[in-house]
Amino acid sequence: MIFQNYLGEIAALLTALCWAITATSFEHSAKKIGSMNLNLTRLFIGMAFLSIFTLLTRGYLFPTDANPSEWMWLFLSGLVGIVIGDMLLFEAFVRIGSRISMLIYASVPPLSGIMAFLFLGEKMTGIQVGGMIVTLIGIASVILVAEKGSGKVSFSHPVIGILFAFGGALGQAAGYILGKFGMADYDPFSATQIRLIAGIVGFAVLFTIRGHWPKYRESFKRKDALASLTLGSFFGPFLGISLSLYAVQKINPGVASTLTSITPVLLIPYAFFFKREKVALREVIGTVVALTGVGIMFI
Repeated sequence: MIFQNYLGEIAALLTALCWAITATSFEHSAKKIGSMNLNLTRLFIGMAFLSIFTLLTRGYLFPTDANPSEWMWLFLSGLVGIVIGDMLLFEAFVRIGSRISMLIYASVPPLSGIMAFLFLGEKMTGIQVGGMIVTLIGIASVILVAEKGSGKVSFSHPVIGILFAFGGALGQAAGYILGKFGMADYDPFSATQIRLIAGIVGFAVLFTIRGHWPKYRESFKRKDALASLTLGSFFGPFLGISLSLYAVQKINPGVASTLTSITPVLLIPYAFFFKREKVALREVIGTVVALTGVGIMFI
């Protein structure tokens, strides 16, 4: 079948759809129970989905067949990408909403390129640098506005939320590079299990240090948040992360990142038709420009 020749590309596009569903679901839950509580609970739910799936498809309830090197790199990837990156991103959901957060999150491919240059010695072409600049211009056109009369430039959304979103993108970019080291030809769903285990361990340590467990138990009383949390956990930690790793495994990571990054475009009609948000033309154009820059990076 012709689709078999494009399984990596299809997986990347489905990942973008998963991220859109996850972002809206987690925004709803995080505003009710807090981003910290959301993070740990969605990892437990995602781990349950993954364990059942890998048991049925591979005969392994847990990734016991992974070698020490795979465990080390994927565990580090989970600590950086999930504990640090997702914690910051989900807090951005609370502060500035999922749509703007995911637009800023489109800076992951440029950040990945910069990290690959700094730490792996991979050179960047002039076209890639140009694409990176276009992406940043697109993002800047949305989060920066000129004040009428004074000519001064200010942020269109709370600065702390914008910083959280950029921090989340930085953590995810670093997590992707570490995950690429660790996965190689290993099963992407089992690789995701290792990353989630790292996330659970990381948040458990963080909760213990901060004495956060009583507040975590209180969060289970908010039944109105559990349905959207479960939905987001299925499409995020289970399906979304696994599909993204499968895409990276099958096709060029840059192409995979480009296709995955269309999530902000998918969130625009949701924000307009379902959340009844006013979506400015400037924001639509800025989103398209940002994603165009991501595409240029990998021509």
